[in-house]
Amino acid sequence: MTALNPPDEGLEHLVRQAQSGNEEAFRRLVERCHAQVYRWALVRTGDADDADDVAQSVLVRLSTHLDRYDGRSRFTTWLYRVTANAAGGFFRRGAARRRMVERLEQSGDPGVASPDDPIGRIHAANVAGVVRTFFDDLPPRQREVLDLADLQGFAPGEIAEMLKMNPVTVRAHLFRARRTLRARMLEEHAALLEDLKP
Repeated sequence: MTALNPPDEGLEHLVRQAQSGNEEAFRRLVERCHAQVYRWALVRTGDADDADDVAQSVLVRLSTHLDRYDGRSRFTTWLYRVTANAAGGFFRRGAARRRMVERLEQSGDPGVASPDDPIGRIHAANVAGVVRTFFDDLPPRQREVLDLADLQGFAPGEIAEMLKMNPVTVRAHLFRARRTLRARMLEEHAALLEDLKP
């Protein structure tokens, strides 16, 4: 699987220009990185608002700490570590945990699609909701590795560098995450899987 946005394609040139004080290059660098940083933060925090807060924090840090990137690793690897550290600090402050508790207390039934929605959209939303629930239930490291590998297209070696892990450990987390998702789908929603077959 290939990444939707090839990592680092053209970024190194922008980074060098931004490090030399080119404001337009920095603006373009932030535009290129924002969606990726937000996605990484969302996987880490599990909440869109929290992910937005973390992403904004990372982009502010980028404006003051870009000179710390020395080019020894890929820029996306370095940026991922900055994002992971920011998300970790966010959790330690407890804001994300409080919001999660509030959401759980306020959540009732997830709601039913309006009657005028096509059946296909309802079914797709159900499948997506089930998969998202199971994804959210994975241990944080497995969720992170699965997102980077299967949803963003990074290779295990790249993920190992990003997460500062042994590639074998990355593959083990990926295997466990995939096995868990499949087992839970088969156990709790086998009919959904049958409906997805061509």
